[in-house]
Amino acid sequence: MKLQGKKIILGISGSIAAFKAVFLLRLLKKEGAEVQVVITPVGKEFVTPVTLSALSGKPVISEFFHAQSGEWHSHVDLGIWADIMLVVPATANTIGKMANGISDNILITTYLSAKCPVFVAPAMDLDMFLHPVTQRNIFLLKSFGNIILDPVEGKLASGLEGKGRMEEPDQILKKIIDFFNEKKN
Repeated sequence: MKLQGKKIILGISGSIAAFKAVFLLRLLKKEGAEVQVVITPVGKEFVTPVTLSALSGKPVISEFFHAQSGEWHSHVDLGIWADIMLVVPATANTIGKMANGISDNILITTYLSAKCPVFVAPAMDLDMFLHPVTQRNIFLLKSFGNIILDPVEGKLASGLEGKGRMEEPDQILKKIIDFFNEKKN
């Protein structure tokens, strides 16, 4: 198990590519990682917290606190706890919020509190990906030290073909394993 003992925040935003995050979660767990899922409200429209909780073995964090119990989820504690944070998939909206500090959900506040390396896997239609504002935001994220997992070319949910497909989960896993192996050396 190549990720034994590694603590990973898996941030999921609202994209059709969110189904790939489910497969990535399984792969991370299979390699021994402890994974805490943080999902945006729109992300829950694409994959359910029940599925993610069952696979991670942990309750999914999607709100700052539980309305009934008042239990608080500390984004600061999460940011300190993790060895890495993955934002998979990262929509144009989420990338824009990350690049500009718009912390209106727990995923972004966790990102802003993270003391660990952050990997970002964009997923969006080709025109959105190529738009100058999206490219500027990705440039900003890179300049902050984030690691961008470039999207690939292929058939998109819109039916168009081009760059914007989120990297496949097995390739993301390989990049994460390689990252930790490089840190050892």
